[in-house]
Amino acid sequence: MTATPTQAATAPQLPEGLRGGPIYLDYNATTPADPQVVEAMLPYLTTHFGNPSSAHDYGRVPHAALDTARARIAALINARADDVVFMGSGSEADATAIRGIVAAARRSGVTRPHIITQSTEHPAVLSACSYAERHHGAEITVLRVDRDGLVDPAELAAALRPETVLVSVMHANNETGVIQPIAELARVTHDRGAMFHTDAAQSSGKIPVDVGLLGVDLLTVVGHKMYAPKGIAALYVRAGVDLEPLVGGGGQERGRRAGTENVAGAVGFGVAAELARAELAAGSPARLEALRDQLHQELEARLPGRVELNGPRSPRLPQTLNISIHGIEGHDVLASCALVAASTGSACHSGDYEPSPVLSAMGLSRERGLSALRLTLGRWTTQSDVTTSAAALARAVQENSD
Repeated sequence: MTATPTQAATAPQLPEGLRGGPIYLDYNATTPADPQVVEAMLPYLTTHFGNPSSAHDYGRVPHAALDTARARIAALINARADDVVFMGSGSEADATAIRGIVAAARRSGVTRPHIITQSTEHPAVLSACSYAERHHGAEITVLRVDRDGLVDPAELAAALRPETVLVSVMHANNETGVIQPIAELARVTHDRGAMFHTDAAQSSGKIPVDVGLLGVDLLTVVGHKMYAPKGIAALYVRAGVDLEPLVGGGGQERGRRAGTENVAGAVGFGVAAELARAELAAGSPARLEALRDQLHQELEARLPGRVELNGPRSPRLPQTLNISIHGIEGHDVLASCALVAASTGSACHSGDYEPSPVLSAMGLSRERGLSALRLTLGRWTTQSDVTTSAAALARAVQENSD
């Protein structure tokens, strides 16, 4: 099955899971698998079940399917197919990039490798850095961000040392949508001889992502953030990068990640990448940006003086709206608004809520952090969804404020 630009741009089939349920405004958490993706995967769960490493007939079709999927994902990020390594999740890809570079540096004689990241990173990156510190003797520097959530390239330059082996800064934040100046940060990093990794889980397929223009050495792409299934991801590894694999065993993925590949997941991921390329060419970022801004404006009109944007108006992902509503906590709004499925970013510990670490790192007050809502749109969001959601959320705010 081959998805065409016409299919992707003009006739997206609604997934069964979205029929009859709440309006889904949590696309940054996960996306429903596109029906075309599911259709493409099915033969590799039934007819073409063979191990892609097998030399006999049962292995040849899965092997060819892996090659096709790898090429499609590479095309989405303008990379060479040979530089795309399939992974089981974005967390694994981040850990492989960070811990793999540190382990390789230790092997080459660097006794105290230095890593730089920043305070609003995804927990997968922060956890991998912490692991490298505890188990590989790495030193970690965590850069602050400004009130818009942006890293200052000058602060990165000041933090770089001769023993710095890697800088890891996410392309776009999963909560606020803020887009970091990755090309500039990578240039500063390379000028000092270190390598650069970016987690592009949220940006890939939503805005153009080009590993050459970004100038990165490693880049994470995640299937379930772009209408493929969960349990499949990829790590772009620039040719020539010395990377120690996390999992040893067979020679799969050119020795960079052992274990029999998830062929069905990879096939779905490849189709999702092809659909995303078609949507980008058809102007999907502009469509989502218009719907996002409409949602923001309708909420402001229904809740005058109470809605405040968290993060910059730009650069920001087109589908992401993070707002605080004064005088009420976000989890109370969503708990009383069954018509909308969305997130807050707050964490619940023993019945008490704590504000999002991302918003706290940006300098927002505890009160504003707790009053935040993350509303994220996607392929099946309509203008009617936006208007209905704005009315329902505003009604929930007013009912809880009386």
